[in-house]
Amino acid sequence: MNRTGWIPALVMALLAGATGLRAQDQIPGVSLGLVYSTSYVPTLAVKPFTGSFGGEGLAPDAEAIIGRDLRDSDRFQVMDSLPAGLIGDGVDYQLWDRLGADWLVSGRLEGAGEGYVLLLELHDVVYGSVREQGRFRIPSFSSPDFRMAVHRASDEVVRWATGDPGMAASRIAFTITDGDGNSDVYVIDSDGENLQRLTDHGSMVASPTWSPDARKIAFTSWKSGYPRIYELEAATKHERMLEPVRGAGDYITPAYSPDGSTLAFSVLGGDARSGIFTYDVERNCCMAYLSGGPWYDFSPTFSPDGRWLAFNSNRFGDPVPQVMLMPAEGGSAETLSPYEYGGGGYFTSPDWSPRGDLVAFHGAIERGRYHILVADLAQGGRVLRQLTTEGNNEDPSWAPDGRHLVFVGERYWGYGLFVVDVASGRIRAIVSGRKVGLPDWSPALTPR
Repeated sequence: MNRTGWIPALVMALLAGATGLRAQDQIPGVSLGLVYSTSYVPTLAVKPFTGSFGGEGLAPDAEAIIGRDLRDSDRFQVMDSLPAGLIGDGVDYQLWDRLGADWLVSGRLEGAGEGYVLLLELHDVVYGSVREQGRFRIPSFSSPDFRMAVHRASDEVVRWATGDPGMAASRIAFTITDGDGNSDVYVIDSDGENLQRLTDHGSMVASPTWSPDARKIAFTSWKSGYPRIYELEAATKHERMLEPVRGAGDYITPAYSPDGSTLAFSVLGGDARSGIFTYDVERNCCMAYLSGGPWYDFSPTFSPDGRWLAFNSNRFGDPVPQVMLMPAEGGSAETLSPYEYGGGGYFTSPDWSPRGDLVAFHGAIERGRYHILVADLAQGGRVLRQLTTEGNNEDPSWAPDGRHLVFVGERYWGYGLFVVDVASGRIRAIVSGRKVGLPDWSPALTPR
């Protein structure tokens, strides 16, 4: 096994999970609550899809994917898997109204060349009319892009009905640790299907992060014997080690800027100056220092407009981190997590919402338990929403819809990846029974 090199025990705990560290019994000076939306959730029905010109056999597959995606959007009560004999041909709005539907999705899959065209209609049952319709190019079933193309159609239905983006056409990068203690980068679709392994380093890998165009993943690997930052092409699996090294030190927790030209990351220990740096990945040069000192700053995350960074720091002299905010070019930092001098409190792994209004992180709110928290920037972090109540929960990452978070959860049966809907609090598991870590949710994936 490769030599892993030295890294502070504090940071190792953050990379591997914070379970076992002492938690606080309360959060000082902060209002905490489980506050979820109680607004009306419309009922959406999915009419059995039909097919023609060779699309008949795959129509049920497309229907099942879309039905599941719409359910996982947490915006509707979904009625699907209805018998075609009950429904009949055409759209009988009175029938659907009696069944309790507000919206109805109908679809037809038509063969077209080497692939298909999926024709979707969103019906407003209350007004008895077609609200929206669209045609979506779908590749052959044997294509690795078949499911993702159907996911994109699902996201468009969400946009038609709500005006907001969906998140089905996205993937989640994370690590899995094997029985020998080695970890690698894996990716999985937002619905928990299509698991793929991207690296095989024979060492420890941590902190995968997507580029804004979802074509690359940056991560830290101990492959060379020391923690260094690598960039991997998601489609080809071709990877390169970046060369921003200024002396010894551990290069960890990379994060792309919103335009994808820059990586922010942390350098800890060694004879290099510790702190947060940026590196121009397009020109492969130009390392710049942002913050640091006789403490550890790490885990940067950019605001969507690229003007700010949230990050972790233990600069207050406590052996536990707090979440800070500073301008993206460096400068004075302010505390976002509810720190009070002498009050402790463990808050780490920040991730900035794609809408720009929220920052998620995990923190200690009861002894021996870590939970997913969300801070509203308009309220300066003084009001936190607690999104989990069971087990230990760490390392949240936002979906491209700004409404869902993926996180690592530890339950009595082991570890898993979970998704929580910030509006309703609904939680679903997408990976179970694997030693997973440090997920990062991709932006929406567009056709290539």
